Amino acid sequence: MTVSTAIRGSGQTVATLSQRGKMAALVAICLAELLVVLDNTLVNVALPSMAVQLEADMSGLQWIVDAFTLAFSGLLLAMGHLGDRYGRRLFMIIGLTGVAVMSAAGALSSGLGQVIAARAGMGVFAAVVFPATLALITNIFTKPRERAAAIALWTAMAGIAIAIGPTIGGWLLEYFSWHSVFWINVPVAVVAVAAVLITVPESRADHVDRLDRIGIVLSLAGVTTLVWSIIEAPKHGWLSTESLAGYVLSIVLLSVFVAWELRVRTPVLNMNLFRIRRFALPSLAITVSYFSAFGFLFLITQYFQGVKELSPLQFGLHSLPFAVAVGFFAPLATMAAQRLGTTAMVVSGLLILAVAMFIAGQVKVDTPYVGPVVISMILMGLGFAVVQGPATESIMGSVPLEEAGAGSAVNDTTREVGGALGVAVLGSIMTSVYSHRIASRIGSIPEAIMTAKQKDLASNTPISVIQIVKAPVNPFLASAKADLIHAMKVAALQGSQSASFVAVGALVVCALIVAVALPWRPEGGQSMLLAWREKEPAAADSEG
Repeated sequence: MTVSTAIRGSGQTVATLSQRGKMAALVAICLAELLVVLDNTLVNVALPSMAVQLEADMSGLQWIVDAFTLAFSGLLLAMGHLGDRYGRRLFMIIGLTGVAVMSAAGALSSGLGQVIAARAGMGVFAAVVFPATLALITNIFTKPRERAAAIALWTAMAGIAIAIGPTIGGWLLEYFSWHSVFWINVPVAVVAVAAVLITVPESRADHVDRLDRIGIVLSLAGVTTLVWSIIEAPKHGWLSTESLAGYVLSIVLLSVFVAWELRVRTPVLNMNLFRIRRFALPSLAITVSYFSAFGFLFLITQYFQGVKELSPLQFGLHSLPFAVAVGFFAPLATMAAQRLGTTAMVVSGLLILAVAMFIAGQVKVDTPYVGPVVISMILMGLGFAVVQGPATESIMGSVPLEEAGAGSAVNDTTREVGGALGVAVLGSIMTSVYSHRIASRIGSIPEAIMTAKQKDLASNTPISVIQIVKAPVNPFLASAKADLIHAMKVAALQGSQSASFVAVGALVVCALIVAVALPWRPEGGQSMLLAWREKEPAAADSEG
């Protein structure tokens, strides 16, 4: 197969792009990435305001977030494949336009159902955009060192967007309504579309065979069922009949998908890529690192807003050390991997993340911010950056250029599944421990301190301490109320500690697997890929 790279209407190609042209294209691509990643964190900050104005319960708020996640993760593989086939630049423009339209629909919504529908639509179009970003970078920057530097910037942008979202969202909510977290996407999307049209070359794979429609449907059904089961598991119970049925169905669908992809001539996802250890093991490392990072962000949100009682803007400002660490270390880590090798960097990053999670688990109610809290955030950002850049570069360097969209989609899907698992598993552990330690005490509190509805919320939601603090109470009961609030904070941090130990265990096990199974010598960029394509898959696997 060959790769077509002509830009419609400009006369340029990837091959004729100057270095300045490549950098301009990279900026436009990163702007598109920023829009997709930042949107989700902005909405998370606005959830309390939405709960009041839309009269939404906890389930409704969860679906404001999960509608995006479900549509996004379920469509990534299919959209990556279709982008390879019909044009990555074209798909990016369609996706950005769709995100703008659905964001406007969300801003104009007046009911919970309308907001959830808009969020689902945003997830669909975000899935159109995201695989194209890495695929275009891989096709524009074909030299290993250039590609590594470009992917480092892409990785840093993703990490920064995750971390600065609370700050931007907090600022918007300080001066505007929750609608602003949707409206802000519209001008950003317009600028991104213009930048992509002007600077980014078109690239596609010249597929001559039939489109794998069955593979697209199976991938959508399998991944969507898996993510749905993960999202719903904390509500029904991880070992409930509903959850077990979801796990089994997702395993069956994904197994059928793999079997089909192994026999079809032009698959949505070339399963032989997973025979390459430099593709499969970095994918595992990204999954586990996102599991920990998203779980950490969930726990730290409970800490800042529940234990420390900070406003959304204050919370965002206090979380900036994580963003600074990711932005500073991601480029350095990816370039260092060119000299030291991917394995050394990924293993080091996973172990740094384990140390960060352990420190975060030791935080107490009276622990000062400047100390273990800041240290854990900086180490979290450092470890996250050290894993993400080199692992992503290894994945994309292992993928043929004509399958860059599919490889990017795998990279993105591992992030989504890992992040969803992190919030679901670590959040469920924290909530379970919290409820076990505090529910009986809350039940015995007189209604003069807490109403029945507040008791029900406080028994299952650590961050609900904010609402209890604000609620007026008889002065004679002030001491009892203060004791209860302190007990809630202690229980929340005990739950956080248990969750952090689970994350530490997962990170250490993953680090051991990568250390043992992934080759330690620095890889030779595309030469490794070309060698693999000339040999039998089994032989290529034995050489890593």
